[in-house]
Amino acid sequence: MALTYPWFLLGLLAIAIPIVIHFFELRRPQRILFTNVGFIREIKLVTARQRKLKHLLILLARVGVVVFLVLLFCQPFIPAPEQQQQAGGVIAAIVDTSPSMAVESENGQQLLDQAIEQAEELPTVYPASARYLLPTATNSLLPAGAFQTVLQQVSISGQARSVASLLDRAQRTPDVRQTFVFSDFQKNTFNLRAVGADTLSQVYLVPLRGKQTANVYVDSVLLDDAFVRAGSDIGLRVRLRNGGTQAVTDCQVKVFVGNRQVAALRTTVNAHESSTIAVRVQLQNSALAQCRVEVEDVPVTFDNTYYFTLQAAAQIGILRVAPPKATAVDRVYRNESMFALASNSQNIDYSRLNAANLIVVEEVAQISPALRENMVRAVNQGATLVVVPPAAGPDAQTTYNQLFRTLGIGTVQWQAAAGTTPVLQDVATPALQNPFFQDVFSASNQRAVMPKAAPVLRWSRSGTDVLKMRNGDGYLAGFPSGKGKVYLFAAPFSPAYSTFTQHALFVPVMYRLAMLSYRSEQRLAYRLNQGTVALAIPVQGADQRDEPVVSLRKDSLTVIPAQRWEAGRLRLTLPATVQEPGFYQVVYNNKILTTLALNLDKAESELTYYSAAELRQLIGPKRPNIQVYEPGTDRSVAAHYKAQRVGTPLWRYCLLLALGCLLAEVLLLRFMGRRQPQPAAAVAA
Repeated sequence: MALTYPWFLLGLLAIAIPIVIHFFELRRPQRILFTNVGFIREIKLVTARQRKLKHLLILLARVGVVVFLVLLFCQPFIPAPEQQQQAGGVIAAIVDTSPSMAVESENGQQLLDQAIEQAEELPTVYPASARYLLPTATNSLLPAGAFQTVLQQVSISGQARSVASLLDRAQRTPDVRQTFVFSDFQKNTFNLRAVGADTLSQVYLVPLRGKQTANVYVDSVLLDDAFVRAGSDIGLRVRLRNGGTQAVTDCQVKVFVGNRQVAALRTTVNAHESSTIAVRVQLQNSALAQCRVEVEDVPVTFDNTYYFTLQAAAQIGILRVAPPKATAVDRVYRNESMFALASNSQNIDYSRLNAANLIVVEEVAQISPALRENMVRAVNQGATLVVVPPAAGPDAQTTYNQLFRTLGIGTVQWQAAAGTTPVLQDVATPALQNPFFQDVFSASNQRAVMPKAAPVLRWSRSGTDVLKMRNGDGYLAGFPSGKGKVYLFAAPFSPAYSTFTQHALFVPVMYRLAMLSYRSEQRLAYRLNQGTVALAIPVQGADQRDEPVVSLRKDSLTVIPAQRWEAGRLRLTLPATVQEPGFYQVVYNNKILTTLALNLDKAESELTYYSAAELRQLIGPKRPNIQVYEPGTDRSVAAHYKAQRVGTPLWRYCLLLALGCLLAEVLLLRFMGRRQPQPAAAVAA
């Protein structure tokens, strides 16, 4: 046993007080008046030995009171096995505020509330001179009272900083030598390599154990076709995943478009597995619709709603670069209102080329360097290029080969020389499982007569084979290039080289090429943790050199995010104040430009945690500065730390023993040696 304040032992001199009282105590005689000895009450004599024993016990009780009171002020304790000097300093407490901390523990308490209660007891371990750092809420050093007050204001954050980043901030703060981390330590978000980088700093990991349960959430929502039209069926695929440890056999899922429920179904999702459901919805008009998917899943409810947006696509911009005569390509694209076709033969408008979704180069005799450079730039930015080769001589072949090499297509061989008679060959029936021909063929026309073509190009390999010749050579193939794609036909569209333009397959193929070229900078949904959002927003009159004027608005919250313009696109950095999932309006000069659907990080929905044993195994023996506390014990983290590093205090026992000595003195004075009344003796008359 050791004493915290040993100089209080001088108080033991007070033991002399009860000893002096014991030796100089005077007994007052009891006066009894009587007239006849016959009436004297007979008393039970008390021997001197009994009186001596009683006085000694009382003296011992009084001495015990003084001794234990002195020890109480000395604050004795049992030294800890890992004794550590507790001087004033900075103690960092990291409380994980990620959405997964809303999960309940076995006792029904949220993990965040449990973490706050554990952290609030830390000031009971350290002296009053200690200061506390709470990186979760503030960068300031706080005294004990202010630290506990700020702790009570900590809440769940949808865009909470990772434990690793908070640890890094704490370890960069001067004088921090002890850091407590209260978290659930999810396996897919916690990075142990960020812990204990400073070997001079002690890190104490406190894993909080959530209840073993199921948790179904929406992983993603995908469109069957990127081109969305109002009044037409839209195929949605909702991917559900169970991030919990128990299977869900009857999970109800509801889909809303605006405030209108459009679908409701039930599904089964096994633990740590995914399930995809197909839903068909319709948009009533071209306005942006705020949609959501709701999952009825308890008790984990923080991720039960997934927000996304749907909007009818704008016209697909198509630029046809071809000789001035009208061709079948003109007639196909001009007959449909969803296409905006522009044709150039001479004096090409390169601004239209860079803004087009689809560029069709049809039998152009030669590709000029300026045209080649602008087409390559457009494809690298995401445009789709369709090349219909000409039946030309070596000069055309040279310019096209330069274009193909620049686009990364590879070696392309020219099959026929100019002036030779083309030989038409059959095009093979396409594979029905090819996604390019989805909903094109029905059961009645699977063996339809295919067109004929005389190929002038041949390639060895491609990214996507759309149509092939009967001999196995390619007729229409796709090649990835930059952010866009290049589709290459093997033969010209001229009647001498192909009957493809007269075939029924021509229209769906050209439509499909145009619809696949459609790209939208705005996604259906975003995550709060993804940082940057890129948008193609036509802001009239906006000067890119001006100060940022675009803001995000949700209900009463309005924030101005960091933003910059790049190549006509606006990049927004989501600020830390945007924490709640939902719909956020992008506002410019009080005008709503678009609406963003923001959701929680799906990694928070995976309820798989590191146990204390797994954390110790990951830490290994080479990092003794990292300690792991076992959760679920009766003692709090502060009490456990006291036992291991400070010691076991005994002042409470001294107080109880002092009170016990006082009680013993009272009982001795009241009951020990008390005279018992005797029956009166009979007196003769």
